[in-house]
Amino acid sequence: MDTITTSTKARLLFDIGNMTVIPESRKMAFYETQANISDENGNLIAATNGCWIMDATGDSMQNGSGLSPGSFANSWCTNTSGIPFSNAALIIPFPGDSNKFILFHQVGDYNNPVAGLPTRLYYTIIDKSLNSGLGAVIINQKNLIAFQDTISVGFAACKHANGRDWWVLALKDTSKIIYKVLVTTAGISSVTTQIVNMPTPFFANAGQPCFSPDGTKFAYTSGRINPNYEDVRIFSFDRCTGQLDSIGYILKPGYAGFGLSFSSNSRYLFYSSFGQVFQLDTDAPDIATSDSLIANWDGFAYPFSTNYTNFWLMYRAANGKIYISSQGGTIHFHVINNPDSAGIACDLQQHSLQLPCYGGYGNVNHPNYYLGCDTTCGPCLNTGLAEQAGHDFKFSISPNPNNGTFKIIYMLPQNRSGMFEVYDVTGKKVFSYTLPPWSTLQHFDLGMLSDGVYSCVITSNDYRVIKKVALIKD
Repeated sequence: MDTITTSTKARLLFDIGNMTVIPESRKMAFYETQANISDENGNLIAATNGCWIMDATGDSMQNGSGLSPGSFANSWCTNTSGIPFSNAALIIPFPGDSNKFILFHQVGDYNNPVAGLPTRLYYTIIDKSLNSGLGAVIINQKNLIAFQDTISVGFAACKHANGRDWWVLALKDTSKIIYKVLVTTAGISSVTTQIVNMPTPFFANAGQPCFSPDGTKFAYTSGRINPNYEDVRIFSFDRCTGQLDSIGYILKPGYAGFGLSFSSNSRYLFYSSFGQVFQLDTDAPDIATSDSLIANWDGFAYPFSTNYTNFWLMYRAANGKIYISSQGGTIHFHVINNPDSAGIACDLQQHSLQLPCYGGYGNVNHPNYYLGCDTTCGPCLNTGLAEQAGHDFKFSISPNPNNGTFKIIYMLPQNRSGMFEVYDVTGKKVFSYTLPPWSTLQHFDLGMLSDGVYSCVITSNDYRVIKKVALIKD
């Protein structure tokens, strides 16, 4: 990497288990607020930094300017890189309409006496079929208000158990109240609240509210700089009713931080202060006792001493890894290579990903778009997606060859479970594992098998894909 500039921009492409850094030219820059959505082939449809919406050309989407009106947005959207709030925007498909998307977004309010916090959750409707397929914001459906109240920074979304609708959760500041917005084919169907059982109220300095990939858990962290401490709250979540129940609470005096992410298998929860990363086992009988220190910041800064690579926000990518941004305007990301593993076996490599440009603070906010339905509370509803004549599983095995320990990455048909099977050269099945409908990555240890070449098969919804894997032990 020969040149680092402040004007260069780049995007990260995750495809079949790989990650590629692609320098590009576009008008939009990002601060902390980032949201985007692509089609099933990974082609960008829309992105936002909380100030305006970008289309696939990298320019402003038709009717996409002027998000979240007011003096706060005006001050940050003029000659800056966007809104300075983490997880303050996300885009979800409009239930029952494959052409439309709903962008939820929030900004601060200088008229709010509580530190410029948001006082409303906005939403804006995008139709990708408009403007010759580049998409446009529908006239009179921009900056609509889902609800009004003083809310903490950041929110999260999870697919309803019916496989079509969505839950969007936001937290009322300085309280124990969580807002739950239900999105259906009618748009905003209902807005309800729940008082949750927690020792302390929520706070303005929000972290990254997030759901586990399987939709059964919801977590939230807040880092308070004065006084200095951090707390992490973990809830079980009922995708049918939206009910939350507390299952874990961690309080750490002397810490402050905002990063939060579940592992791909929904078991481990990673959270960070500015200088440390921790892991919790959310399946443990007592989650607090599973608290484990994963890494201390090594003090690295590059290219100048002010470009420090501490720990800020987290993003679980499609390749199963977790990427951690920094606060100091740096060109590096930290990477957790094996988040599904306990303790330091998760393999956090500090500043191991280098970009062609400066970045800082932000990480994109993506819900699990592929979470399937749960028929325990009713039938699966039409997702609006057409049936496919075939299916691209995007199936990969790595490393290959290996010593029996490897991972698979795949994409199952929408709302379908799958089966992973391993066959030896004689055609005998030697291993099988059920793949949940929301899953995209699994790790396996088949060290009990002999050296040789095996056929790995994924089947789902009458589709099948086969790949060979070579097991070679030292």
